[in-house]
Amino acid sequence: MYIHMAQRLLALVFTLLIFQVFSSVTALSSNYYDHTCPQLESAVTDAVKKAMMNDKTVPAALLRMHFHDCFIRGCDASVLLKSKGKNKAEKDGPPNISLHAFYVIDNAKKAVEAMCPGVVSCADILALAARDAVALSGGRTWEVPKGRKDGRISRASDTRQLPAPTFNISQLQQNFAQRGLSIEDLVALSGGHTLGFSHCSSFQNRIHNFNATVDIDPALNPSFAASLRSVCPVHNKVKNAGATIDSSTFNFDNVYYKLLLQGKSLFSSDQALLTTPKTRALVTKFASSKHEFEKAFVQSMIKMSSITGGGQEIRLDCKVVR
Repeated sequence: MYIHMAQRLLALVFTLLIFQVFSSVTALSSNYYDHTCPQLESAVTDAVKKAMMNDKTVPAALLRMHFHDCFIRGCDASVLLKSKGKNKAEKDGPPNISLHAFYVIDNAKKAVEAMCPGVVSCADILALAARDAVALSGGRTWEVPKGRKDGRISRASDTRQLPAPTFNISQLQQNFAQRGLSIEDLVALSGGHTLGFSHCSSFQNRIHNFNATVDIDPALNPSFAASLRSVCPVHNKVKNAGATIDSSTFNFDNVYYKLLLQGKSLFSSDQALLTTPKTRALVTKFASSKHEFEKAFVQSMIKMSSITGGGQEIRLDCKVVR
C-alpha cells in the first residue's frame, strides 16, 4: 500500500515538474511588453506598411515566413538566421529558397532596438508582422501573445519537416498533429493561401504526367488546367514562372475556398482538403462565410504562433545568434 502511494506521489511530482517546465517555456502574454516597449506594435506595423507600399507581395511573404518558422522547433525566428560556415541554415533549405522580404523584419527590428534595446525578440516581431500582413490586406486583426525567445539552431535539413504541396490528407493531418494542431487548424490555416503566388514546380505534378493513365489531375477544372499548362509547359524555361494562388491574391478573403470547390486550386495539398467529409465540410463552411473563416483563422494563428519551442535569447540582429 505504502509503495503504491509513494509511486503515485512520485508520478504526481514528476507531472508537476514537467508542467512547470512546459509552462515556463510556453507562457505568452498579449501585454508582455506593455511596460518595457509600449510602442513595439506601432513600430512593426509601420515597417510592414512601408514595405507594402513598394511591394504588394510582402504580406504573403511574411505570413509564409512565420508559418515556416513555427513548423520547425516552434516560433523561435530560426528561419531568419543566415548560414554560417559549414552550417546551412533553414532559409537556404529547398522549401525556403523562395522566401523573401526578410528586410521587413530587419527594418522593424532596427526601429524597435532604437526604442527598446535588447528587449524584444525577433520571433515576436515576426509574429506581429504576420498579423499585420493579414490585417493590412483586408483580414481581421488580433491580439498577438508575446514573450517568445529566439532560437540558436537553424538547419536547412530540418525544412524536410515542412508540409509539402504534394501531401495527401493523411500526411497533412499527421504533420499538423505533430505540432498540436487539429484538422480544423489545418483547413483554417490553409486559407492563408488566399495571399500569394506559386512557382510551377509546386503544382507541376497536377498538370503534367499526373499518373499512368491521365496527364492532368481529373479534379482540376479543365479550363483552369489549360491556363496553368500554358504558363507552365513541360519543359518550362521561364525563371520564376508560376501562378497566383487565388484570383484576389492581394486581398485576405475566403476566395481560396470558393475556388477550391470549383476545382481551381493549385496544390495537391489543397485538393486533399476535399477528400474527407470533415475537411470538405469545413471548406464549404469557410467558402460560404468570410466571417466564419476569419474567426477560425485567427484562432488557429494564435494557436500555431504559441508553439514557442526552445528559444533562449533576444537577438540584437535577427540574422545572427548572440
